[in-house]
Amino acid sequence: MPEPFKNLFSADLIASLGGHLARHMPEFDREGFVRTAADGLEDLELRDRSRQITAALVRYLPENFEAAADVIAAALHPEEEAVLSDMATDDRGIRGWAIMPIGDFVAERGMGDFDRAMDLLRDLTKRFSSEFAVRPFIVADEARAMEHVMSWAQDTNFHVRRLASEGSRPRLPWGIRLNTFIRNPAPVLPVLEKLRDDPEEYVRRSVANNLNDIAKDHPDLVAGIAAQWMKDAGKDRVRLVKHACRTLIKQGHPATLKALGYGPAEVDVSGFSLASDVVEFGTVLEFQFNVTSRVDEVQNIILDYQVHYVKVNGSRAPKVFKLKVLKLPPGETVSISKRHAMRAITTRRFNNGTHRVEILANGAVLAGRDFELTGV
Repeated sequence: MPEPFKNLFSADLIASLGGHLARHMPEFDREGFVRTAADGLEDLELRDRSRQITAALVRYLPENFEAAADVIAAALHPEEEAVLSDMATDDRGIRGWAIMPIGDFVAERGMGDFDRAMDLLRDLTKRFSSEFAVRPFIVADEARAMEHVMSWAQDTNFHVRRLASEGSRPRLPWGIRLNTFIRNPAPVLPVLEKLRDDPEEYVRRSVANNLNDIAKDHPDLVAGIAAQWMKDAGKDRVRLVKHACRTLIKQGHPATLKALGYGPAEVDVSGFSLASDVVEFGTVLEFQFNVTSRVDEVQNIILDYQVHYVKVNGSRAPKVFKLKVLKLPPGETVSISKRHAMRAITTRRFNNGTHRVEILANGAVLAGRDFELTGV
């Protein structure tokens, strides 16, 4: 069985972290730090373990932030452009998952020394990531923080460039929401523009995720950006734009589909059938159908399907899933079949009742069938 994710914050990691800090601060109480940070560790989940380590750092590092920052900076691993999965604290210094609680320490204690704290977050990111820790600084002083973020977008280190995009995402998972950017993402757009053709896929992927966040509140804005960015776009930028627009594509947002070269789907759906109109929970929903072009030119078609899940109150809520992207020649018919698992997952609660599955082409619903889910 795989090692639990929470064990990334282990007693060994805490001891190593304390050892590196003690080497650069003779009066640092390493034993007290380790004892406090590791207390009851086995009973805590990942984020709570990180928070407990942060609390121990607050207790044992100097109260003066500049002095604490000097100790942290001196204890960091030599800078290397390694991928995150290769980063781990070793005898050369602190990096990898040990950086997360240090970032939270900077966010908690460094607000009064804003520029020094932001510079330290940049250096921490070279050894892991500070995408969560930077967000309180953006909330506290957006204009000042975004000056640093724009500078990061031009950094020679690709982890720092990614931080410029990832740290400014309006709806970063696990991170606090940046409500001002949810309301008005304009301050973020120059950063994304700067990074859209970054040589690192790792950075471009973050740009796409940032735009996808923005699309949830400003779909027309992102559709306009997509149309602009698709002009003279190379394959890497095309891939970025498509990933950025994935939510809007699933929603069938007309302007987005047009920007990506997808007009209204001129097709017919026939032979749509289910293997069974009753699906036992824990098995699969099986369906098949045919798609036939009814125009005399090649069409770009995005096929999706959506399942309308029954909620506790008896209403239904749709969830869209990818099926196939294809170029459909004139008059041609394509046969599609799919097996969709109807079993327990952590992100969805299932209920007995009449569900529905529908076929979408370029965002438009073309066919649908009801089925009964039983045995939940």
